[in-house]
Amino acid sequence: MKLISWNVNGLRAVAQKNFFDDLKNMDPDVLCIQETKAQEDQVAETLAGVTQYYIYSNAAEKKGYSGTTTLSKVEPLSVRRGIGIGEHDNEGRVLCLEYEKFFLVNVYVPNSGSELKRLGYRQDWDLAFFNYLKELEKTKPVVVCGDFNVAHKAIDLARPKANYNKSAGYMQEEIDGMDRFTSGSLIDSFRYFNPNTADKYTWWSYRAGARGKNIGWRIDYFLVSESFLPSVKSAFILDEVIGSDHCPVGIEIDVS
Repeated sequence: MKLISWNVNGLRAVAQKNFFDDLKNMDPDVLCIQETKAQEDQVAETLAGVTQYYIYSNAAEKKGYSGTTTLSKVEPLSVRRGIGIGEHDNEGRVLCLEYEKFFLVNVYVPNSGSELKRLGYRQDWDLAFFNYLKELEKTKPVVVCGDFNVAHKAIDLARPKANYNKSAGYMQEEIDGMDRFTSGSLIDSFRYFNPNTADKYTWWSYRAGARGKNIGWRIDYFLVSESFLPSVKSAFILDEVIGSDHCPVGIEIDVS
């Protein structure tokens, strides 16, 4: 199976660009989308022509904000929305599909904000989400993908010194949250297969021609349960796919 994750920064906006051609060319078995900025009926309307996938969405209560959608060629055994905690479940950030051998969790982690106003909330979120994943793992392995809104290590952003403890996405508190995932037996698949690969990013600011200069950040991930790692055959970043300020990331797995 080919699993792909993509923060599209507005599903209806990207649908007016090359989204449908990109979907056809990438041909994922499952596509996890973050930041749909759409209610469930708007997602259904936008994707009405996509007939080869089962489509599931989790929308924010606030219209035009956040939201996750998963397209799957394989019908899942179950679908769960949210993590079961009210204060964390009103922004449509988590969508979990259960398959025979693993859970696939599509996540759009809260951004701490340009003035770091949500940094404290973000820390609460990270812990609650980690606990949710570990609870799922009691049943079967977990594959979690999406926009984690953090560059984990200095190798994961073009200008670490200029941003460390100054910018949302590279605050120590956020790094600590990612450390909790990776030290808690959730493996960063891209870094596992590419331990020393630099200059591979998944998000670029729209300002100052950052993408053309490749001044980016790697903030989109596939994390997998350590027990599931033998099933993961490759991990990749599709930085040639445009249409959003993020690019798609993915893994190929063997679940035979």
